[in-house]
Amino acid sequence: MKFINWQQQDKFSKLMSQKPDTIPVRPEETLNQEKLSGYLKGKLEGTNTPLNIRQFPGGKANLTYHLSYKNYEYVLRRPPLGPVALGAHDMSREYSVLSTLHQTFTLAPKAYLYEEDPSIIGAPFFIMERKHGLVIRTEMPNEFSNISSAGEKISLALVDALVELHKVNYSELGLDELGKPEGFIRRQVEGWYKRWCDAKHQDISDVETLYDWLISNLPKSGQTSLVHNDYKLDNCMFSFNDPNQLVAIFDWDMCTLGDPLSDLGSLLCYWIDPGDPPLFANSLIMPKDKSFLSRRQLMQRYAEKSGTDTKQITFYHVLGLFRLIGIIAQIYIRFLKGQTKDKRFAKFGEAIPLIARFALGISNK
Repeated sequence: MKFINWQQQDKFSKLMSQKPDTIPVRPEETLNQEKLSGYLKGKLEGTNTPLNIRQFPGGKANLTYHLSYKNYEYVLRRPPLGPVALGAHDMSREYSVLSTLHQTFTLAPKAYLYEEDPSIIGAPFFIMERKHGLVIRTEMPNEFSNISSAGEKISLALVDALVELHKVNYSELGLDELGKPEGFIRRQVEGWYKRWCDAKHQDISDVETLYDWLISNLPKSGQTSLVHNDYKLDNCMFSFNDPNQLVAIFDWDMCTLGDPLSDLGSLLCYWIDPGDPPLFANSLIMPKDKSFLSRRQLMQRYAEKSGTDTKQITFYHVLGLFRLIGIIAQIYIRFLKGQTKDKRFAKFGEAIPLIARFALGISNK
């Protein structure tokens, strides 16, 4: 195992000077520190010293915590509070993927330990390595402010990393049973429709129309690869000083075997284009920087680097938006039921009909 030793000040002085990427744990999302510390003691290197817990503020579903000891640090992942949809937020799946994928795909963090007993922190969880770098959300990092065409470099790095993921030989890693490629796209459409029906706070006719369109336009795909299933800008981490270089990809709990173009569709649905309606143009999903590639350019880069036919990419883009509706609905209903008090989610209900209308517009192009 490779661990970070904070006593090596010459190596990590730059890391220590970076703006903290963690916050104090939100009051409603605290962990039982005493139980967790006792459980981990002796299981991982450095855990015989006092444990300090902070929280990573990003993400809107699974909860991610920073565990630091005197000379070592780790990351803990657990499902969100409250009931979760069947098959969603699967920590055992994420652990299984990361405990082997890092061997050939170094952007996947290494997983060290999985625990299914909920009595320790209230839910199953796993521990993985801590990565250091920049997660880009709503603003371009100051570290990239003086780098020419940083947005273009970030865009290319994202697509190229996705191509490399889709080239991974999952059979050699023993991941043949991770999913059932046959019928993958139909199951995605029907599965996210069911999640929508279970979580919706009101009926929205445009969502029903979207579902009908997707079922009527299912593509035929002979390709199978590892699919991240939530690939987007803020699930990736970049080098502190190089927008060309990814250092990690996170959130693998929905990783499976399926159609690789579904990952490209996911990336596109979280991407802002000039001329997008205000909902997207003003949304806080990526920096507003003119040097970022357009969605069409992302698609073209993927086709060029992978050799994949992307003529049906409209379907996968719409599927990504349909999936986003399901995700937002699940988060919003937890907020309405008081299962999370995170104020970021208060307006999510208003976004759903707007996303559905936008997706219908894409489907008609």
